[in-house]
This record gives sequence, structure tokens and C-alpha cells, in this order.
Amino acid sequence: MLSRNRELALLLAAFVLASCICIAAAGLAAGSQAAICVLACAVVLGVVVGVSTRARYRAIGRLSHELDQCLNGTRRLNLAQAREGELAILSNEIDKVFQRLAITTEQLEAERTLLSDSLADISHQLKTPLTSLSIMTDLVHARIVEDGTHLTEKDVAELAEKLRAIEGLQERVSWLVSALLKLARMDAGTIALAHATVRAGDVVKGAIAPLAIPFDLADVALITRIDDKASFTGDLSWSIEALQNVLKNSLEHTPAGGTVTIDVVEDPLACRLIVTDTGPGIDEEDLPHIFERFYRGSAKHAESAEVNPAGVGIGLALARSLVVAQDGRIRARNVRDADGIVTGAQFEIAFFKATV
Repeated sequence: MLSRNRELALLLAAFVLASCICIAAAGLAAGSQAAICVLACAVVLGVVVGVSTRARYRAIGRLSHELDQCLNGTRRLNLAQAREGELAILSNEIDKVFQRLAITTEQLEAERTLLSDSLADISHQLKTPLTSLSIMTDLVHARIVEDGTHLTEKDVAELAEKLRAIEGLQERVSWLVSALLKLARMDAGTIALAHATVRAGDVVKGAIAPLAIPFDLADVALITRIDDKASFTGDLSWSIEALQNVLKNSLEHTPAGGTVTIDVVEDPLACRLIVTDTGPGIDEEDLPHIFERFYRGSAKHAESAEVNPAGVGIGLALARSLVVAQDGRIRARNVRDADGIVTGAQFEIAFFKATV
């Protein structure tokens, strides 16, 4: 131990030198008996200090060995036996550092896994429309090259239909990329949400404005019943985005001639935006998963969606993320008539007035 600790060796050397000087001085001043007494006291004191110091450095050595094992990942830190005052404080602080490092490591691992999953999801979701775009573009190009000078009106109509389909796929890819980027920003916590008073009526107006033409094309009526005094604390732009995604989902699953209704109400607990459609409703088995990312529900409901039967299951996940980020809540349920028959789906977005 002395060979590895020069500070301790110097301390012991100084103690021995001081004891010798004291013994010599006592012998010269008071005789041999006084010198013997001083020697005995020095030996006892030296033994006590040596034993205490040896125990202390052995404890420090064990702590150092445990730290080396923890750093090498061969064991977990266990400092329960460190009972000495100063060492206990040191051990406690080291334990805090290791706990913080462990939490940080878990967070980094979770973020790495999330990033990997997100990249896989993005690749999977973009592959289908891009493949369709490539095939349809090749077909149109081949048709024009082969029969470019002999196209009939029917041929022109078919090509125009394919070009409209290509345009629709391009819009879908654009929306998908935008939604995925927003979800990625939400996951990374880089979206700065405002915390201001928002009128619910402004949210509804902002959400329905871009959807007026799609509702007309789908022959779906849009009805709004708004309490002009209803308001909440949140972010206007992202609240519009959340409601708009819910409206898109309702539009996609409402057949021609149907209705989508938006009710805005306020009670002492929350401001609520309620979207009700007259579509086929939501399967009971799908309700627990309706807000999960890339969950598309049962096949029969996908086939019944006349506007966009190939939804990718990202709109509601994005809506939920945006609402939850504002300390709100979104939930879905089926609407039933007096006979218990499902008459549509209903989504309720609630922005609470206080956090309980």
C-alpha cells in the first residue's frame, strides 16, 4: 500500500521523525523513563493511526475496484456497505452519477430504437406510392411513345385519368412526408408550442378552410355548431393541424351523401371539439388502437372508405401527439341510435382548463 501511495508514506515518515525528535527531547529533559513513556505513546498512536489508515485505504481500494468493474460493464454499482462518513458521502455522489448515466444510456437507446423504427416506417410507407408512381408513369410514357400520333378520344381520356391518379399519388406522398416530419419533430421534442388563449371557433375555421373542396368533391356535408365564447390555452396553429387530421379521417370514412358535424362546447372542466360523422363507425377491436401510428384498422372499413381507401394510419397518430403535447386529450367512440345500431364515429378533443 505504501509503494502505491507516496502521500501516505511521506505522512508516516513525518510521524516517525516527529516521534523520534519528541523521544530525544524527553530523554534529554527528563531522563530515560520519560523517553520510554513518549515512545510508548508514539507506538500506540502509530498503531491506531496505521490501522485506521489501512482500513480507510482498503475501503477506497474496494470502491475503486467496484468503479472499474462498473465502467467495464461487468457488474452494477453496490455501495451499501460504505458506512464511513466521508466515504459514504463520496459513495452516494458516485451512485447518483451512475444512476444518471444509466438513465441517459436508456434514453439514448430508446431514441436510437425509435429512430430506427421511424426510418423503417418511413421507408415502408413511401415505397408503395412511389412504386405506383413509377409504374403508372412508365405506362403513360410507353403509350405516348407507341401511339402518340394515333390516340383516340378514349385513349386521351384514359391517359388523363392516369395522370390524375399520378397527381393524387404525388399529393399523398407530399402529405405523408410532411406528416412524418411533424411526427419526428414531436418525438424529438423540437416543436415549440405556444401557450396563449385560443378561440375554439378560430381553430374550426382554420381547419375546415382547406377542406372545403374535398368535402364538395366527396359529396359530404359539413355542419358546424360553435359556441363563440369557447376558448382554451394552447397553440392555434397546431390545434388547427390536429383538428384537420381528424376531419380528414372522418371525410375518408364517410360515404357520399353523408354528414360530418363539428360541435364546439365549453364546460367548467374543458373546451371540447367534437367531430361526428355518418360513416360505418369503428370496429370494437380497432378502438383501442385507433390512435396508434400506422394502424389502419380492419379491411372491411378500409374498403368502405370511398375518398381514400388506402389511408396509411398516420393522421390520427399525429392529431393525438399534437393534442397531448398541449395537455389535452383525444378519444374516439361509436355513435349509436335508439336501437343500438352504429350510425357513425365520433372524436372528442378536450383541452382542459386545469391540470389535475
